Amino acid sequence: MAKILLVEDEPDFTVLITALLASDHHTVEAVDRGEAAVDLLRHYEFDCLILDWNLPGMSGIEVCKHFREGGGRTPILMLTSRSHVDEKSAGLDAGADDYLTKPFEVKELSARIRALLRRPTAFSGKNLRAGGLEMDVANHTVIRGTEVIQLLPKEFALLEFFLRHTNQVFSPDTLIDRVWLAGEEASPETIRTYIKRLRKKLDVEGQPSLFSTVHGVGYKFDSQA
Repeated sequence: MAKILLVEDEPDFTVLITALLASDHHTVEAVDRGEAAVDLLRHYEFDCLILDWNLPGMSGIEVCKHFREGGGRTPILMLTSRSHVDEKSAGLDAGADDYLTKPFEVKELSARIRALLRRPTAFSGKNLRAGGLEMDVANHTVIRGTEVIQLLPKEFALLEFFLRHTNQVFSPDTLIDRVWLAGEEASPETIRTYIKRLRKKLDVEGQPSLFSTVHGVGYKFDSQA
């Protein structure tokens, strides 16, 4: 059971999501304004935050930025009707861990919440940590211990996505959809090439690879490797 803060101004969605989470044995605190969410997050701890992008007054993305800049580490799932890749990227850059586009299947929402609740990645401000790596998203750096690892822009973007979704398997098509922009040419072979490059730069000789290939399905980043 988890304590979840839901920030949603559409009553029908609030009722639907609250009922779904309650059926999964979670405790839900629901508010309909960003300012109310900021106040609750200042005084109480939650295991997960479900945050609608479009809110009256303080927007969801403003709430997300405010929370992360204050050191908040609670996993955040952003709900949005915005389907453009750049807009989704803006939510992730603000500190969201995942996003879900409306309308969505309730089973998918439930699955996303379960994944966030078991995610071991530590989020501190704009830094991501997993598998012995630390990524400073703002300064575009990746460090292992005292070693700075040089990555090309798309390598960095792909690694950032995996660090935000550790221990989850993604197909090549999903990775293309989530990391590459619309209009950019990419294929499953492109993904294989980038995974190979990341393994070469990030894996430590004699230790298991950080990236696992699930044959016939896709790839995942092993946070405990």
